[in-house]
Amino acid sequence: MQHNNILILDFGSQYTQLIARRVRELNIYCEIHPFNKIPDKLEEYKAVILSGSPFSVRGENALHPDLSKIRGKKPVLAVCYGAQYLAHFSGGEVAPSDTREYGRAKLSYIKPNEIFFKNINEGSQVWMSHSDTIKHLPTKGVLLASTHDVQNAAFKIEGEETYAIQFHPEVYHSTDGKQLLENFLVHIAKVNQDWTPQSFVEETVEELQQKIGNDKVVLGLSGGVDSSVAAMLLHKAIGKNLYCIFVNNGLLRKNEFLEVLDQYKDMGLNVKGVDASARFLEALAGLSDPEEKRKAIGRVFIEVFDDEAHEISDVTWLAQGTIYPDVIESVSATGGPSATIKSHHNVGGLPDFMKLKIVEPLKALFKDEVRRVGASMGMDANLLGRHPFPGPGLAIRILGDITAEKVRILQEVDAIFINGLKTWGLYDQVWQAGAILLPVNSVGVMGDERTYEKCVALRAVESTDGMTADWVNLPYEFLQKTSNDIINKVKGVNRVVYDISSKPPATIEWE
Repeated sequence: MQHNNILILDFGSQYTQLIARRVRELNIYCEIHPFNKIPDKLEEYKAVILSGSPFSVRGENALHPDLSKIRGKKPVLAVCYGAQYLAHFSGGEVAPSDTREYGRAKLSYIKPNEIFFKNINEGSQVWMSHSDTIKHLPTKGVLLASTHDVQNAAFKIEGEETYAIQFHPEVYHSTDGKQLLENFLVHIAKVNQDWTPQSFVEETVEELQQKIGNDKVVLGLSGGVDSSVAAMLLHKAIGKNLYCIFVNNGLLRKNEFLEVLDQYKDMGLNVKGVDASARFLEALAGLSDPEEKRKAIGRVFIEVFDDEAHEISDVTWLAQGTIYPDVIESVSATGGPSATIKSHHNVGGLPDFMKLKIVEPLKALFKDEVRRVGASMGMDANLLGRHPFPGPGLAIRILGDITAEKVRILQEVDAIFINGLKTWGLYDQVWQAGAILLPVNSVGVMGDERTYEKCVALRAVESTDGMTADWVNLPYEFLQKTSNDIINKVKGVNRVVYDISSKPPATIEWE
């Protein structure tokens, strides 16, 4: 089935992925491509959105897209940098703003009877983020909306289906942003809203069957959402020809290995559990540097996985739970930190002797979409609602070197914290939570004796995609009970702290 695809050209804005997620929420399929790598088959796209950018159109390093095959031929929505680009290079004028236009603003004027602003009223809040401003509209530009500080907040170009805005409709603070995107995509570009979880499952299963045929596929399960949903899609497509391997690296949560294996049994998956805890702990002995720990875990995982894959005769494919943000980051428009994916995300560095073809059934989906697809296949809500858990497991939550005793301590602490969140009905309000074992001993008093034992930090954040995150304001009563339980029940810990750092500047994990 051919969908009406939307092309988003990325100029390096931190909000580009958010545009895509908002478009997808309208059940419309879209793809992000770098501004300088416009796809050849433009006939596959029904409309084009130009993203914002950290660059200035007035700068020597201004980003110049080739819009000759797009403008006037397809509906275009230009956001922020895109809007300024259209103005600056098409007969208008962009100048430094007298005041940096950043944050909330309200629309003070909207052109009457304009389909672009259908069901949006004056006073609607929008989110600004730019230091330049459009002083004069481009040739054939028609003013559509203003705020108190920004005269040319929105315009269109006569004779084309080209619309431009100097605010960000994709961010939460633009209260009618979704309506604006719907007006452009559905009412102006006439796009069908036919991209649903159900349609994704049907089409993906069909594609997998055509691509894989009767070949065998091996998949490394982690117990997390992505690999589990990928496994179910493949299971629907090829049944027993899917061989899943779940490796216990000894750094999972308490009892997780057996619990997850039980859960997979109920799903009808063909899964083999491999307990390689001792092998991983041996490889980690004496390592304190986070990157060295990651590399050791990655190396041993590949060795164990490869040993197990060789036990299955005639495997052709390796399946991975890669999701869309990983794909976007690997082809980032402007390079920089988003261009590299952390080494532990997937089975990235596979050795040459595993000559397998790669299949990635989720590579078009964002995390929230993966969950919706899983739900449409009837998967367990507890599994789909699981917090993200790092590939290297507790190894990067134990600061310093890893020992079996430290793993035991942290597993106990983590179990008390996570089970407490569930008991108090807080688990689903948190995007990710965990405990960190610090390389610090502190003095305490238990009974009449002084102790000199470990300190643990608890971390709970709220986020939509992990790119930014805020610490969660958990109830004091909950923190008090959790702290008491940890200190009373976990031998070796006498102090608990709560991490109240946001990302940025801190990261979610400590290593």
